[in-house]
Amino acid sequence: MGERDAGWRALRSRSDAPGSWRRRVTSVHRPPDRRHAPARPLGPLRRLLEAPAANVAVFAFLLNYPWEFLQVPLFRGMPEASHWDAIKVCTSATLGDAVIAVVAFWGIAAVAGTGRWIFAPSTGQLAGFIGIGVAITAVLEWLATGPLGRWTYAEAMPIVPLLGVGLSPVLQWVLLPPLVAWFVRRQLT
Repeated sequence: MGERDAGWRALRSRSDAPGSWRRRVTSVHRPPDRRHAPARPLGPLRRLLEAPAANVAVFAFLLNYPWEFLQVPLFRGMPEASHWDAIKVCTSATLGDAVIAVVAFWGIAAVAGTGRWIFAPSTGQLAGFIGIGVAITAVLEWLATGPLGRWTYAEAMPIVPLLGVGLSPVLQWVLLPPLVAWFVRRQLT
């Protein structure tokens, strides 16, 4: 019995020794500690994907694209246009909406002093984001339906009395910017 105890103690002391097989096996299953690892530099594409302004452009495009198709019946000539022509018009309008959203984002970023305002926007910042978008849209709609003659509204389009522009484009810039801000915050935080 004494020899067995001595053998067991020797085996146990060898398995607890540094570098023993037991220690090597358990370290294989333990995930590496990355808390103290040096930060990897971001590549140009990753930096772009993590930039708030780029995310504003992407989410503005994705949210405005269906809106542009839904308001087709409110513009004269659009329901009768060929499928491909309607897609081209709606796509170019949506690209314009994305540019307006980025301009509105940078306008608030200039006032806030940072582009990170969108991660926790105040009521004033969100109102400014919406207001800049509505103002730009109202001017562009007025120019396009008036002096430039780029498009006309169908009878179904309600007109905003003080602005003289269609209700649908104005509502677009009241309803979608808060969703854009929400999606950007959700994506980047």
